Amino acid sequence: MSIDITREFLDNLEEEILAGKKENYQEFINDSHPADIAEIVDKIDEEAAEILFRSLENELGAEVLMEIDEDLRAKFLEGYNGQEIASELIENLDSDDAADLINELPSDQRREVLDNIEDEQQALDIARLLIYPEGTAGSLMGTELIKVYDTWRVLQCVKEMRKQAEEIERVHAIYVVDASNKLLGTLSLKKLLTTSTKTPISEVYSSKVQYVEINTEAEEVANYMQKYDLVVVPVVDPIGHLVGRITIDDVVDFIRDEAKEDYNLASGLTDEVEEDDSILSITRARLPWLLIGLFGGLLAASVIGRYETDIEIIPQMAFFIPLIAAMGGNVGVQSSAIIVQGLANQSLSGGTITRLLKELGVATVNASILAATVIGSSLFLGYSMALALTVAVALFAVIIVAALIGTFVPLILNNYKVDPALATGPFITTLNDIIGLFLYFQIGRLILA
Repeated sequence: MSIDITREFLDNLEEEILAGKKENYQEFINDSHPADIAEIVDKIDEEAAEILFRSLENELGAEVLMEIDEDLRAKFLEGYNGQEIASELIENLDSDDAADLINELPSDQRREVLDNIEDEQQALDIARLLIYPEGTAGSLMGTELIKVYDTWRVLQCVKEMRKQAEEIERVHAIYVVDASNKLLGTLSLKKLLTTSTKTPISEVYSSKVQYVEINTEAEEVANYMQKYDLVVVPVVDPIGHLVGRITIDDVVDFIRDEAKEDYNLASGLTDEVEEDDSILSITRARLPWLLIGLFGGLLAASVIGRYETDIEIIPQMAFFIPLIAAMGGNVGVQSSAIIVQGLANQSLSGGTITRLLKELGVATVNASILAATVIGSSLFLGYSMALALTVAVALFAVIIVAALIGTFVPLILNNYKVDPALATGPFITTLNDIIGLFLYFQIGRLILA
């Protein structure tokens, strides 16, 4: 059932929870979707949220825990010991979610949790998942899947699938492997239901199967699943053995986290911050880039200072400094944003030179139109033709240079395995400000000399 989560609803529920009126909401909560419960937990008072969470059955509570805010989840986990985390939470989660949860625990508690998992195979699967580097297919995958052997006949296949399905919440696909566990293909449910029970699986499975290698970058996995419109993709080791599967919800979570990280970089934040974080935490996240902006501003001021005499001779030049700085920053951010987006979804076509030439062409057209506009506007406002021409030529040059910087810097960062989103933030704006002001005054000296 879907819940209309209004402020009034949350206030009433919070009152009932804090008043201990469990009978008024328990049945309603247990019938709700974990995502709806997680939204409620995130939005109500922390004390009420923990009471509500603790009232949930273990299986439902484990699902809700993985949906709530990461900071709140950490606070809830502080109230559990290793044995409780293992029995009440981990054993009710898929292996990929369980591995993610254990990764969030303090290092000294991880071993305690693993040692307290009763199912040895589950503990082994989770331990293996913890080995894979973050941001790879191995870190995203789960080990819960249905697999059948190519030597089986349909009847045996159905019997074995029933046994496997008892341990799996959702069946996304049926994978066919050989005796060495090498992935051979997939088996459709339709074929399984419409084929004679005596038919060998080797005669009915499809060998056309999309898969990813365990060390494939997560971003590449996301693009791969998008390209082939996959809900689930099998994961193999370097020699083709089936080791797990990645579902679309795992990929969506990764994309969401990457988008947050890129947004933080573009906004000049070194860490992800929440509105309820402490003043010190928020300051620590914002200050580094603000300091870079400060030093960049001081450099820009020193550039202006070098041309103090020019400004004294022609004071009107100072009027156009904000225009030059703003246009350079805007064009640079536009160009870098397009490149970063293209790198993220692998939609950039052609080589570096081709991309630079294309951006140069776009910048030239825009610069020509804007330069002509600024000449007309300057003359209309009563400035001299020489000053209008100076501003126009400088604006043209600044736009071209800013577009090239906005294009080239993300490509360089990406080439050196640095997140190109870094180039869409204060860094690119500050750099273009400094270069733009230098070009403006140098062109002014040439034309107005």
